[in-house]
Amino acid sequence: MVNQHLPKATQSTANDKLKQEIIMTDKIKIQNPKPSSKKSTKKALIWIDLEMTGLDTQADEIIEIATIVTDDQLNILAEGPVLAIKVPDVVLNGMDDWNKNQHGQSGLIDRVRRSTITLADAEAQTLTFLAKWCDAGVSPMCGNSICQDRRFLARQMPKLEKFFHYRNLDVSSIKELCYRWRPDVASGYQKGGAHLALDDIRDSIRELRHYREHFFKLLD
Repeated sequence: MVNQHLPKATQSTANDKLKQEIIMTDKIKIQNPKPSSKKSTKKALIWIDLEMTGLDTQADEIIEIATIVTDDQLNILAEGPVLAIKVPDVVLNGMDDWNKNQHGQSGLIDRVRRSTITLADAEAQTLTFLAKWCDAGVSPMCGNSICQDRRFLARQMPKLEKFFHYRNLDVSSIKELCYRWRPDVASGYQKGGAHLALDDIRDSIRELRHYREHFFKLLD
């Protein structure tokens, strides 16, 4: 996420760099070290984020997907493919103003228009990556407001949705408790809000680390 307090010229340069980095992830596979064994990643957590054309789980479309695998201490083990998914222009043109502005500024609309990746392609590539790190049905689905992502996956990427355990690890639930029980802790973390899938996952992981350090009382 670009710092909103930077001068406009600096923000523009940073935005251009971010867009270029994201474009490259659509063209190449992210290189990650192979796990030594699946036993060593038995407690691994799979984080996922989607960008959609809207919030209607029965009508809107997934247009970007990213995944990250962490260990149980929230250390990143590997980052999966970051994929913009092709949808017809009529779908993009039908988005509301908020989504048009947000996805336009982030460069996602341009990436979607250039993309040749279908929903099936994105689902298959993501499953291939995850299978190297985790067994099916083990990791909860991790992220922010993850139930919404899960509803979209159930409709558009059902094989991927079934790869996860039925449980969710939703950082937004912890956030809601912090607002009520420890507002000082809640106000101590400011999310980026880039609305790009990989950035949003990284943000969710950082947010959970913040709550682990300041909200939970862990025994040594």
